[in-house]
Amino acid sequence: MKKLILSISIMISGMAFSQVIIGNQTGTAGNKNAVLVEFASGNKGIILPYVRTVQAAADLTPGTILVDASDATKAKVKYYKDTNTWVDLSSGNEADLTKFVTSNSPLTRVNVMDSQPTAATVTEVATAKAIIGADASTAKGVLVLESTSKVMVLPQVADTNDVTDPAPGMMVYINKAGAKRLAVFNGAKWTYWKP
Repeated sequence: MKKLILSISIMISGMAFSQVIIGNQTGTAGNKNAVLVEFASGNKGIILPYVRTVQAAADLTPGTILVDASDATKAKVKYYKDTNTWVDLSSGNEADLTKFVTSNSPLTRVNVMDSQPTAATVTEVATAKAIIGADASTAKGVLVLESTSKVMVLPQVADTNDVTDPAPGMMVYINKAGAKRLAVFNGAKWTYWKP
């Protein structure tokens, strides 16, 4: 009985102070002390949510990243910096996401964007969100990483050519000697951001 209680205590303690690693048990960060969420190495990226209606500034939290598909023929990846300030991470490049925004077909491919419902068939729960790193958060978003001392480590690849069939809103970190940078895919083109 004592061993069972000790085992349960260790598990609960480990869960309370651990981070989330998606894709395997080791992730990519060598030092895990400042990591809240990380991804396994490989040719996978995180796919940003895309929105048909960009919310008013009062409903946004600085740090929000999304694919702005309010005009599906001119979609861009954007980052909300602060009051009424959006930063275009697509560097002016636009993508036509019409086929992704209007499709109601069942999920038949790995590219999940093909199965996104139209606005007429969606009843969104405005308060629904997943929070990692805290029990609650005032930040507005579908996925909220809440920490004052830990960060998210993006999925890492050697080259965007290693990402087969990228989805609109995909974001990866290029971890290649002499060419380290952030890469975002707006549905038509990759845009690169060097540190």
